Amino acid sequence: MKEFLNVMAWPFFACLVLVGIHVYLGLHILTRVVIFVDLSIAQLAALGTTIGYLSGFAFDSFETYLFSLGFTLLGAIAFSLTRFRRETIPQEAIVGIIYVVASSFMILLLDKAPHGAEHTKALLVGQILWTTGRDVLKTALIYGIVGILFFIFHSRFQTISESPELAREKGWSILFWDFLFYSLFGFIVTHSVRIAGVLLVFSFLIVPGVFSSLFSSQWRTRLFIGWGMGTFVSMLGVSISYIFDLPTGATVVTTFGFVLFLSGIIYAIVNRKFS
Repeated sequence: MKEFLNVMAWPFFACLVLVGIHVYLGLHILTRVVIFVDLSIAQLAALGTTIGYLSGFAFDSFETYLFSLGFTLLGAIAFSLTRFRRETIPQEAIVGIIYVVASSFMILLLDKAPHGAEHTKALLVGQILWTTGRDVLKTALIYGIVGILFFIFHSRFQTISESPELAREKGWSILFWDFLFYSLFGFIVTHSVRIAGVLLVFSFLIVPGVFSSLFSSQWRTRLFIGWGMGTFVSMLGVSISYIFDLPTGATVVTTFGFVLFLSGIIYAIVNRKFS
């Protein structure tokens, strides 16, 4: 047990910090029905990291981080500008196009780079196993500050997510508030990708929200259910990773999938039984 705590304690606490902010953001994304916007922004962050790295900066340097943040802000602008009142083209299509182009461009850039395969893997599944106490505290501080901003503007963000027409009737600028939301969202995702990788970030954002939607339509209730599910899966995932000596990030992502799949089956059986 002591060895387990020495190895896995900080990765687990990192997962808890990620759960705290990402479940909340994920509920917004599900409400807006732009499911892959988080994956797209995460991929843009990974592309920025790749360009920074190939420009001669260390993979985890501050300069590379700025490249990553810059690309996520470009994504925030794109997603703000493409939310039209009358959609000729669904925004989800634009989100998907940005994701596949960013992914392909990153693969092209890393194809000829030294250790390109290793860097691609690190960007996808992260290096959460090597998270330190300092990383966790720094991340918690950053997310806490951004979380305060989300708390202050929660009513506006929620109204625009759930009822953009009502927001327009009140005279709010959808473009401005969308840009602010996606900018803060991108800032969080940029930092998260450095720790957890694209796939784990997507899982933290979407899976707990989908799970909680099975049991409630109330925002606050879904938030608490999502936090509980994310905490349980994080604990289970890091434990399986340690016991079977598996990559931590990929293990947690797979555990999210299995838990959601089993929950869906149980939900369907129970609903059929009592319907």
